[in-house]
Amino acid sequence: MNQQLPQQFTKRLTTSSGIPIDNNQHVLTAGARGPILLQDTNFINKIQKFDRERIPERAAHAQGQGAHGYFEVTHDVTKYTKAKFLQNIGKRTPLFCRMSTTIGSRGSSDLLRDIRGFALKFYTEDGNYDLVGVNFPVFFFRDPMQAPDFFHAMKQHPVKNAFDPNTMFDFFSQVPESIHALTIMYTDRGTPVGYRHMHGYSANTFKWVNEQGQSFFVKYTLKTDQGIKNFSNQEALTTAGIQPYFSSLDLHESIQKGDFPSWKMFVQLIPEAEGELYKWDIYDVTKVWPHGEYPLIPVGRMVLNKTTQNYFAEVDQVAFNPANLVPGIEPSNDRLLQGRLFLYQDTQLHRLGPNHDQIPINCPFAVNNFQQDGLMNVLSNQQKTVTYDNNTTMEEKPKTDPTAAIKPFGLTGLTGRYSYPHSNDDFEQVRTFYKKVLTSQERDALIENICFSLGKCTPQIQQNMLKVFFMVDEDYGSRVQKGLSQSSISSMVGQFAKKVGLSSDKSQLIGESCNREQIMT
Repeated sequence: MNQQLPQQFTKRLTTSSGIPIDNNQHVLTAGARGPILLQDTNFINKIQKFDRERIPERAAHAQGQGAHGYFEVTHDVTKYTKAKFLQNIGKRTPLFCRMSTTIGSRGSSDLLRDIRGFALKFYTEDGNYDLVGVNFPVFFFRDPMQAPDFFHAMKQHPVKNAFDPNTMFDFFSQVPESIHALTIMYTDRGTPVGYRHMHGYSANTFKWVNEQGQSFFVKYTLKTDQGIKNFSNQEALTTAGIQPYFSSLDLHESIQKGDFPSWKMFVQLIPEAEGELYKWDIYDVTKVWPHGEYPLIPVGRMVLNKTTQNYFAEVDQVAFNPANLVPGIEPSNDRLLQGRLFLYQDTQLHRLGPNHDQIPINCPFAVNNFQQDGLMNVLSNQQKTVTYDNNTTMEEKPKTDPTAAIKPFGLTGLTGRYSYPHSNDDFEQVRTFYKKVLTSQERDALIENICFSLGKCTPQIQQNMLKVFFMVDEDYGSRVQKGLSQSSISSMVGQFAKKVGLSSDKSQLIGESCNREQIMT
């Protein structure tokens, strides 16, 4: 309750219950040198609040930054989707954007090599629409059953509590479809110069449905208007040592100065019937749809023009959920997306509680249902006196909307735990990226960056990863192999060890490389 109070009351220091505090610097004791008294409720209130300030951090994307803004439609896409917020050129929809690293814990540097989160919450007239993407067009795995294993391998070692490249590359070597995202991550795109200078992608495949019931498979791309800028590996490490929160501060300070960052939104669309016959599996999040075959179609523009008032209340408590889809946008059979439809909601229930959608940053414009009670329900059950559907007593009972129904779709086959059913080659697109998309200078940086990390691994894990690199391309594998045998990390660690007096066995982080014949057997 925010009642207007006289000025003399609004300026005085109080407890969380609004009771005035006489002294906020010293506890209440029995005498000048006696013990603290239990009746010091001011002290107890202050400490109890402090002890409960931290909530569970996100299992992924814990370290991030956010900002408010709007999305403006710039092109007519009504023949593809009936989503209301996309119906009129010039229409603006308020949104909140959160960008983040993926693996690092809260408080870690936002400059370390990683895939970045790129999540948008559109506050539309049909409810909140969440587009929860990343800064790569692909991801590391396609079956959600592998999600816990991926994050366990990428996060801190359970004994050493430090990042261990052995566990990361061990996982990647056994999941060959990860090589596409891994290759992108080890270019300088894995260390962008802040969040303003990176693109965003849905990665997952969704469906757009128009008023006539026609459906299209869709992938989203958001291109930064600030231009792509990346740090080299050395620049990222150096800058992280000076200012570990460079990306967060860069976004915040640019908006504060009135330099509002913006992104243009594009989509790739494939008619549903055509998509099922496409040579690449449209549901495979480790693959792209080549622009030459399905070009980018412009949709609109996102502008971030307002910083947050409080980091915890907005950036930390914002809850994204790929299942938050408005009419006209539907999920596809993308396996990873199907798993995310459950995963995100479940983790928000754990982090923020059953009524996290009542937190202001998560509130839609309007809610009308019969849900009630639960921890931290602060909206009085929508002022309803009847809390069940199928009643005869409400004068204006909420009505269902048939136009919001998902388009029916057919299913065939027997239930089972199927391995990936498509005949796609997991290496062809990576080969094209390596040989035709990257410049010579970018390939040099890729090899150097991989060797910097893989050079810290055991010889066996190096061998396992080299097999994957050779399966992509002979030159790719040969250059990584050569780089490992001449790894600069070895000499760098040796020099450091000598300087601080470490024994040679403790500084030996890489083993001898094997020749290709040994690797491929």
